[in-house]
Amino acid sequence: MIAADRPTDPDGADPDGTTAPRRGGPPPTARRSAARLAAVQALYQLSLNAGPVNQVIGEFRAHRLGRTLDGDDYVEADPDLFAQVVAGVSARKAEIARLFADARDGDRPIDRIEPLLRVLMEAGIWELAAHPAAPARVVLGDYVDLAHAFFDGPEPGMVNAVLDRVARRVRADEMAGTGPAGLPSD
Repeated sequence: MIAADRPTDPDGADPDGTTAPRRGGPPPTARRSAARLAAVQALYQLSLNAGPVNQVIGEFRAHRLGRTLDGDDYVEADPDLFAQVVAGVSARKAEIARLFADARDGDRPIDRIEPLLRVLMEAGIWELAAHPAAPARVVLGDYVDLAHAFFDGPEPGMVNAVLDRVARRVRADEMAGTGPAGLPSD
């Protein structure tokens, strides 16, 4: 584990004023969606203030995942998926850029896209290419939902189009309606 457990006072507040994650917790799908949101936030932070990836992952695990911050309750995120997405995107930028360029038909390289939109698509592309345990349509849906949460304009449509093209390339069987063994998907 990257971050050590931190002591809390009897009402659950950490010394820094956040509250400890709830026990019992939300369903796994909500935890994975929360991990994707947190990963986008961490990647955005890294894009603005380059720093050690493991340090940012540790800070998020210790201070943000599943906490109450500024009066907002955050769902307890899947810490492993969160760390995998952040570390994976950070380590595979060149591969992600190639998949993005193929999906956009060479129109505007990924490093010329607005930073928040860029990291959101990078996270989705990484997950589609490197995390086959997550169903492609779920990954697409979560990242498009995140785009809608952050943007009011055409950006969610761009995210949908890019991630759909990437999914059709890196998970052709799954997107064609068959599972990994050639069996029909549910």
